[in-house]
Amino acid sequence: MGHVHDTSAKIADALDQVGPRLREARTRRGLSLTGVAESTGISKSTLSRLETGGRRPTLELLLGLSHAYRMPLDDLVAAPEEGDPRIRLKPGQVKGRTVIPLTREPEGRQAWKIVIPTSMTTPEPRAHDGHEWIYVLSGDVRFVLGDDDLVLRTGDVAEFDTLVPHWFGSTGAKPSEILSIFNRPGERMNLRIPPSSR
Repeated sequence: MGHVHDTSAKIADALDQVGPRLREARTRRGLSLTGVAESTGISKSTLSRLETGGRRPTLELLLGLSHAYRMPLDDLVAAPEEGDPRIRLKPGQVKGRTVIPLTREPEGRQAWKIVIPTSMTTPEPRAHDGHEWIYVLSGDVRFVLGDDDLVLRTGDVAEFDTLVPHWFGSTGAKPSEILSIFNRPGERMNLRIPPSSR
């Protein structure tokens, strides 16, 4: 259990340092709390409490501030290095979404956590070889599959052939997060749970 406790302590230390890092990033750019509040939509009081440590940051808040300060998320948080630093999985931007890879292998099954901002509302369906499974971690997701235009809610799962034109984005209400698992052509998911009766 020593390693787990050690990791938790490192993460707690990193979170404690977020406030001073946010203040430093803002002042280095000559920005006021009011200006940052206007550009990000985050309230001035929330920004102030983040900087003083009165509020723990969420991924949604940090993503907004990393864009405002033009800084990578890693630099804002000073995330502790775990394991081999050569294979750290870095977030990227793909078609306006933040994509965090969860697998390291370039071939075969791939998994991502995808953060969808509220601005992603215009469907751009596309098709490609393979099979995909998505699970909604938080928020609501607009999901277009062929002729269907659906809303997936937190906890909903969709599995589909990616040869059917598809797109997922925001309902426009709030950001959402999904887990996506993609299989190459010819591979199928090994589902061990009975299909839902819904």
